[in-house]
Amino acid sequence: MPAATAETHLRLGSPAPEWRGVPPGIPEAGPYPPGGTVPEMIIRKAHIRDVPHIHRLLQEYGRRGELLSRPLSQLYDHLRDFWVCQDDAGGGIIGCCALQFCWEDLAEIRSLAVRPGATGGGIGTKLANAALDEARSFRIRRVFTLTYRPGFFRTLGFVPIDRAELPLKIWSDCITCVQFPNCDENAMILSLEGPKRVGSEGAQE
Repeated sequence: MPAATAETHLRLGSPAPEWRGVPPGIPEAGPYPPGGTVPEMIIRKAHIRDVPHIHRLLQEYGRRGELLSRPLSQLYDHLRDFWVCQDDAGGGIIGCCALQFCWEDLAEIRSLAVRPGATGGGIGTKLANAALDEARSFRIRRVFTLTYRPGFFRTLGFVPIDRAELPLKIWSDCITCVQFPNCDENAMILSLEGPKRVGSEGAQE
């Protein structure tokens, strides 16, 4: 896959479209019918207008204690890390995932979240795979994650790892977490040097 840019878009269930430029105003998405039935979606790199919607989505899961919420200022700083899932019909952002580079051969998948009511339709898998393809385009050899959903990441080929094996620099964000220092997230890692692994369409964030 070529290096991912803001012009790279993946429409679920159809060829990638040529849709360029910043989209119009982005309303809230959903609600969606039970069972994960959702309209046609676009997986794309985040735009500046997406940041407030990413922020609200991460805050919702942060309040549940399922991931680390991030302040608006940090999201603007790391905007280019993010992929989003957009409802092609309504234009709402219903999912996000970030790929953060940690070292010359190591990156982290973080802030993977799918809007409640839209889970179960493979959106989390599509977002994670977009981030992993981006990592491959930068010749990253290993991608890790810290997660409360180890079953989901196993479908993508991740395996458990001792957190002590990860670089100390990744723990800088943990100091602001409400779970610190008693974090019980699972550390998992994926080698990108082998064959590409296709995740489960039914898996969710």
